[in-house]
Amino acid sequence: MHRTDPIVPSEASTILQVCETDVPLHVFARDGAGVGKGDGAQNGTLRDELCLAMVTGIEGPSYRPLGAAMVISASGDHWGTLSSGCIEDDVILHARDALNSGEGKRLRYGRGSPYMDLQLPCGGGLDITLIPRPEPRVIANALACLGTRRPLRLTVTQDNRLTNGRLVSGAQTGGHTFEIQPRPRLVIFGKGPEARALFDMAHATDIEALLYSPDIDPKTETAEGAYPFTGPGWPDTPQDAVQLDARSAVALFFHDHDKEPPLLAHALASPAFYVGALGSAAARATREMMLETLGVPRDQIDRMVKPFGLVAHARAPYAIAAGVLAQVFEYAKLD
Repeated sequence: MHRTDPIVPSEASTILQVCETDVPLHVFARDGAGVGKGDGAQNGTLRDELCLAMVTGIEGPSYRPLGAAMVISASGDHWGTLSSGCIEDDVILHARDALNSGEGKRLRYGRGSPYMDLQLPCGGGLDITLIPRPEPRVIANALACLGTRRPLRLTVTQDNRLTNGRLVSGAQTGGHTFEIQPRPRLVIFGKGPEARALFDMAHATDIEALLYSPDIDPKTETAEGAYPFTGPGWPDTPQDAVQLDARSAVALFFHDHDKEPPLLAHALASPAFYVGALGSAAARATREMMLETLGVPRDQIDRMVKPFGLVAHARAPYAIAAGVLAQVFEYAKLD
């Protein structure tokens, strides 16, 4: 559960980090058009009957972070959550009214709210800003950034509009700027059931999951993001090259540890926030010696997570995978 002090409006907005998975902007793309196409996307590629509802204030505890959002259609369809289910139905009603009127508004729930029949079990207070039909170019630019895994900044202004970039100091007292970070991406290498188990579990979450494995037969594989791997180095062919960024995690599951050094050397030199590999303490020591032989600096070698996974002494493939996935989520948390 998230907890924060009440937001106090200031001359310069504070930049608040939130993950793409908490802000379902992809719903604005009509059949995926405009995603990753640059900020020149035509308005016709975007849905225009949608209202964006964002958490812009939290007092006390909250299940959802600042910047979490719902997207609501004129018919009442909705994506995303703002609480544990306490206020969503009421927000949908207000959002449909906002779409009809074209006017944005702010709602207060819980502590200090006029809606006394809607209580928050956590005892806190939530401010929700409704933005009907956000500016298409702002949404198009956001989709372009997220489609190419680039962070972006969006500001909710005091008059309930959505703009690009950071609020200019003094221009709109009371506005809030959110830096939206790309969803975590988990790149898995390995052979055997552990690698596949982690891929399947990650695929069921909001993490973008990729699997490179000698076990994969491209003629029969149906899962998106699963590719054959023969090694020895990092995949670099046009069809399966993957660039590691600061929201990427790398996990290795090879019982033949000779395959690991070139992959680990590449990952450890990248901005990836998590790099780990399966193996015993003896295997880890051998792995580190092999990396030193390749000339990998000690500070990079020390970036490898220890222990690998949160389930101590796990043996079953899904227990191992669950521990690694939980650890990736822990490392991926935004401050």
